[in-house]
Amino acid sequence: MITSTAPATTLSTDQAVGRLGEFTVVDVRSPSEYAGGHLPGAHNVPLDRLDEAIGALTAAAARGPLLLVCASGARSAKGRARLAARGVEAATLEGGTGAWAAAGHPVERQAGARTPWPMDRQVRLAAGSLVAAGFLAGRVWSRAHWLSGAVGAGLVFSGVTNTCGMAAVLARLPHNRPAGDAVPFEETLARLAA
Repeated sequence: MITSTAPATTLSTDQAVGRLGEFTVVDVRSPSEYAGGHLPGAHNVPLDRLDEAIGALTAAAARGPLLLVCASGARSAKGRARLAARGVEAATLEGGTGAWAAAGHPVERQAGARTPWPMDRQVRLAAGSLVAAGFLAGRVWSRAHWLSGAVGAGLVFSGVTNTCGMAAVLARLPHNRPAGDAVPFEETLARLAA
């Protein structure tokens, strides 16, 4: 029987909890989501800044395995694929921080940090609100139905390309920015590279 030394690409919470100390944990959620609660010792490198961090992540991966984490596992899987394309191996946590917390494992929070809604919930609220507004306004002004159509087309595009422009816009809103003692991105990169 041949055994592989390559790391598993997806770990369950039970697999990860016993091996957490072996990994450099990288949380790819937005800074405000990270501030609201993350795995112990996790570094925050938002998915949209992953390319900026490739040097630091390569250095961290050279010292030991990387574990990418997000809210549910979707963004970390996308991040793992992007790193793999650059020659950097990483594993992901199945179910993300949601599964981690649901299993009763510890979560660290920054002092005074508020917990925003997860980004997928914010997108659903914004998209649904815009569709409903377009529908209602269309009863008075027929051209307003185009708003609903545009949002629908954006959702189809998002599904096909596995990207989300609305999430990128929502992440920049003030309630999604970290408050308090957030570690600056440049300091996170220095810690990963060290």
